[in-house]
Amino acid sequence: MKSSDFDALAAWVTKAGLVGRGETELMVGFCRRMVKAGLPLARAMVILDTLHPIYEGRVFRWRADQPDEVEAVDYGRTSEGEAAESWRRSPFFHLLNTGGEMLRRRLCAGDPCDFPAIEQARDEGVTDYLALVQRFADEGVIGEMDCVYSSWLTGAATGFDDHDVGAIKRLAPFLKLALKSATLARMTATLAETYLGRDPARRVMAGHILRGVAEKIGAVLWYSDLHGYTQISDTVPPEQIIPLLNDYADVIVSAVHQYGGDVLKLVGDGTLAIFAGEDRGAACRAALGAAATVRSYAGELNRRRATKSLPTAEVYLALHVGDVFYGNVGSKDRLDFTVIGPAVNEVSRILAMSRSIEQNLLLSASFAEMLERDIRTHLVSVGRYALRGVARPQELFTLEPGFEAAVAPL
Repeated sequence: MKSSDFDALAAWVTKAGLVGRGETELMVGFCRRMVKAGLPLARAMVILDTLHPIYEGRVFRWRADQPDEVEAVDYGRTSEGEAAESWRRSPFFHLLNTGGEMLRRRLCAGDPCDFPAIEQARDEGVTDYLALVQRFADEGVIGEMDCVYSSWLTGAATGFDDHDVGAIKRLAPFLKLALKSATLARMTATLAETYLGRDPARRVMAGHILRGVAEKIGAVLWYSDLHGYTQISDTVPPEQIIPLLNDYADVIVSAVHQYGGDVLKLVGDGTLAIFAGEDRGAACRAALGAAATVRSYAGELNRRRATKSLPTAEVYLALHVGDVFYGNVGSKDRLDFTVIGPAVNEVSRILAMSRSIEQNLLLSASFAEMLERDIRTHLVSVGRYALRGVARPQELFTLEPGFEAAVAPL
């Protein structure tokens, strides 16, 4: 590789990383330019750990026979089972535990295939295998993201020459720094969405972070909890509580997301969500569909849990509609992106009535008014009630038995 080609590639990947190119675009552009500069690269792979509630990291694979594509695969935990065994037998695990930074096997010169991955590569025609590890300083470690792994393979008859290996060793850190930057940006967005909710995360990542700045919006408010949770938490072993909450949260959050809502808070067994949009009638219809879906999913969940002799609960839900302030509330050191206003208080009071009325779905009068006529004819009034902290009594409604399936189309 000429020095001018080296400088051009280093400059390109640096600029691409700074302007925010995505991981696959970085990988494709880098590898194609390596080949164009004369390096006999057949395959390349980069592995980065991440912070994700399900995945441990992501692997990017490039092949010269498909130069415009990169396979990006999220991988699960490598701490147990077959994945752990495969990881422990990899060249990267060897480098990590021996403190090494490079492992090379010139297969065309008879070097040993002492790792399954290298043996497989040889069987597929690879003549030279190079593995590299770039470690982070202790203060740069984020969760399990403590280094970047890469491998570089060729099928050239004589393998890589010394200049090729030198170029890879010098250029790989440029690519890995750009990939790390792109991965951190993606990871930040993922964590924001996981902990704040989808729409709040988008707003925060877009820069809507000033304390006290809130937007007045009309929204459908969803507030639910689990009937019998207090008794369950007092009587079952503590190690069963978190799995129980996770099971029911999966049911509720998936249904809310399925119908376009956003979950803002999970507080113990309680869930606060909103369905926003200019068409309030459509938002109310979506919330009602999500409510019916929750009932269906929760029924299936309860049957599964009962077969395992695990405690079960019923989801109690209140739906209300009104104007709220949506934005940043808190101190200069700790902010919450949430909704505030009288309507939020009212939906919580409506939910509190569900126990005494013995109805697991309660709709406010303002919510009912927003529904289409063909749905309103299937609402049943459960009476007018004085809600604590609310000035005027409110009429509350529920769906007539057997109508839920009609408002939750597949």
